Amino acid sequence: MKTKNEHWLKKSYQKATLETKLLVVDQILNGQISNNQASKKYDIPRTTISYWLIKYSTLLKQNTLPTNN
Repeated sequence: MKTKNEHWLKKSYQKATLETKLLVVDQILNGQISNNQASKKYDIPRTTISYWLIKYSTLLKQNTLPTNN
C-alpha cells in the first residue's frame, strides 16, 4: 500500500534530445507507430509527444508559406 507521500510523487523524465524528438515525430507521421506506442517505447508522456507534433506542423507551415519580397 502506498503511503500519503508516495501517492503524489511525480514521475521524472530525462530531457529528450532534438534527434529523439525528430525520430519520434517522423515515426508517428509515417504511420510506423502511434502516439501511445511511442510514449511507451521511449518513456515520454503522450502530452509531450502531442506538443512536439503540433510544434513540428507549425514549423512546417511557417517554412512553406510564401514570403512577400
